[in-house]
Amino acid sequence: MAILNIRNLSDEVHRRLRIRAARKGRSMEAEARAILTEACSEENTNQPAATLPDWVDSLYGNKKPRNVVEWFISERRKESHER
Repeated sequence: MAILNIRNLSDEVHRRLRIRAARKGRSMEAEARAILTEACSEENTNQPAATLPDWVDSLYGNKKPRNVVEWFISERRKESHER
């Protein structure tokens, strides 16, 4: 089984996840696993790849982020140097 650590999760999201998990009688880890499993299920991924640009347009409109990959790499490098 793989392990996933999530950094920089806002306090509000953490609080909501804790409440959501408690309502379902699960641990936060089990609830996060259920959310990710559902989000990545086949029925959610059966859309053709051509719809991806449309989805990105609906999210960002004319304010699409640029150089996202480079930004993530630079952030990861900063994090590794901080340790």
